[in-house]
Amino acid sequence: MEGSIAAAAKPVIIKVAALCGSLRKSSCNRGLLRSAIQLSRDSIKGMQIDYVDIEPLPLLNTDLEVNGTYPPVVEAFRRKILEADSILFASPEYNYSVTAPLKNAIDWASRPPNVWADKPAAIVSAGGGFGGGRSQYHLRQIGVFLDLHFINKPELFIYEFQPPTKFDSDGNLIHQESVEKLRQVLLSLQAFTLRLRGSS
Repeated sequence: MEGSIAAAAKPVIIKVAALCGSLRKSSCNRGLLRSAIQLSRDSIKGMQIDYVDIEPLPLLNTDLEVNGTYPPVVEAFRRKILEADSILFASPEYNYSVTAPLKNAIDWASRPPNVWADKPAAIVSAGGGFGGGRSQYHLRQIGVFLDLHFINKPELFIYEFQPPTKFDSDGNLIHQESVEKLRQVLLSLQAFTLRLRGSS
């Protein structure tokens, strides 16, 4: 009896796969994910965010698929997405859309079987113009076909241009109001993930 009570009291851990559309080490969008990981450790119980590197992925080429299998680096990437409870995208805006590396990663994980299906997701972005907003809306369109379920609010678009004001020279988020907005995004993703899986 005591064992069952202890098991029931065990906290639910939401595992989040975090992907950045920029490959630059000092990217502000990568900095958003570093801040998200730190927030999950410091102030959000029950959430574990793991950064998933998309840089090693080859360009999508179905000639690389052999008897329903993929290159080892692609298989490892797909497994990380499959094992995640939800997804956090940091999506810079290139030419009104998502970046080529991010689209490539999305396409690899959508190959049969589609490992994005039924995953809750959130998007954050930083950049000039609309702060990456158009890339977010395009990613939401892509997500419809992938059966991704994005949270609607809060939205986080951080306008950041030269000289930087909200990030330091290494791409780390230093603007406390934006840090708090990012925390609210993570809390919303956590609550949505629990709701979709039927947990309280």
